[in-house]
Amino acid sequence: MITGQMTAGDLVIVGGGLVGMTLGVAAAAAGLDVIIVDREDPTAQLDCGFDGRASAIAHGSKQVLAAIGVWPLVTETGAIEHIRVTDGPSLMHLHFDHAQVGEEPLGWLVENRHMRAALAQRAAALADRLTVVAPAGVVAVDRQGARATVTLADGRVLRAPLVVAADGRRSRLRDEAGIAVTEWGYGQTGLVCTVAHEYPHEGVAHERFLTPGPFAILPLAGNRSSIVWTERHEDAARIQVLDDVRYLEELRIRFGDFLGQLRLEGPRFAYPLALTLARRFVDRRLALVGDAAHAIHPIAGQGFNLGIRDVAALVEVMVQARRLGGDVGAPDVLSRYEGWRRTDTMALVAATDGLNRLFSNDVAPVRLARDLGLAAVNRLGPVKRLAMRHAMGELGRLPALVQGRMP
Repeated sequence: MITGQMTAGDLVIVGGGLVGMTLGVAAAAAGLDVIIVDREDPTAQLDCGFDGRASAIAHGSKQVLAAIGVWPLVTETGAIEHIRVTDGPSLMHLHFDHAQVGEEPLGWLVENRHMRAALAQRAAALADRLTVVAPAGVVAVDRQGARATVTLADGRVLRAPLVVAADGRRSRLRDEAGIAVTEWGYGQTGLVCTVAHEYPHEGVAHERFLTPGPFAILPLAGNRSSIVWTERHEDAARIQVLDDVRYLEELRIRFGDFLGQLRLEGPRFAYPLALTLARRFVDRRLALVGDAAHAIHPIAGQGFNLGIRDVAALVEVMVQARRLGGDVGAPDVLSRYEGWRRTDTMALVAATDGLNRLFSNDVAPVRLARDLGLAAVNRLGPVKRLAMRHAMGELGRLPALVQGRMP
């Protein structure tokens, strides 16, 4: 695959984050020759200080990760057996119980550093088909010929029928392709940390809707939880600079004492929250995946799951094209990918944006209406089961990988 300064493959992925690496592993496991280029040092990404977030892994996403050989390598997963949704001090609530839809948990919580480690381990085992070039910078991408050409800062040249932009919400490749985006900020910052607590969480994820934004307590392995705490920018900035003692005092006000004594574990992080949605997901010999295509509010913890479904769909259309002797970067192949992903993405964008706007609102009639809505859904078994199956990634036209098998 490598000859001197020229590297050729079926696919060049620019961006080696969670979605980019998942795509690389999935495509290589499906028999494609893949090159991933990432500007970050791979070893640095495994440090707990690089990314303090944890990702909710829906059942469908777990199926993908299992099919490509990653899930058995993931350590320290926290099973989500129940989800409890509350609206501020209201007594109304919504309770999801995994037993209502099957024996499997509703999902799993995995710290991003552990997911990165599992992906790196699987990538190493696929080294005959998967090349990771990192740290490395891309200086030029030419997509005009029968093959796209990617030139790196060190002079190396990569060629493939398709280039994938997995380079995040500020995607350079997307912008250079002239793909417009719809975007707006929420005026909110997500404060993220991990806490150890005295009592076990028993697999319950809590989503509390407070006036500044949602406050989530997400079960990790052991007596630990990941906190995703939304505040308005100015309040988040004030809280983030507090020392650990005062930060924990602010946290306890929102967390409560139902899990006993709390202790901060590891670094604290702050991320501005915004929506970014590409108007198109493809261009000539280019496909967008993950945050380059859609960066959504974390209110339902679905960002990585949405990216994994991008991966499953793109790998499937590429494998189908290859099986028929076709061009994996041809317009009709990319059109099938975009058509498959557009509906799912738009539905989730509308849902997360709408939920955040609805619940980050303290107008009395709106508050009453949403509380009555929570209580009503809680009593309607079929509606609850439909909502749970949607969150588990089990509805719609599912790619083979989401069904747990290779395409």
